[in-house]
Amino acid sequence: MPTPNLSNARWFTASASDNKNCVEVAFLDDGSVALRDSKDRSKPPHVFTSHEWACFLDGARKGEFDPR
Repeated sequence: MPTPNLSNARWFTASASDNKNCVEVAFLDDGSVALRDSKDRSKPPHVFTSHEWACFLDGARKGEFDPR
């Protein structure tokens, strides 16, 4: 996947993040999703296709990443 243009990205943090030391998400024009660390924005974000992001959210909702 080529590096998307992030110059117009609008970044969001989770509403549950009270101290803003979390991850930020941007929904990009091409349908992909970018994820970055809010504590160190100089690092490049991870970029996922819309399908990858949907699979991640589905797994999170189903508890696939919960500690056992």
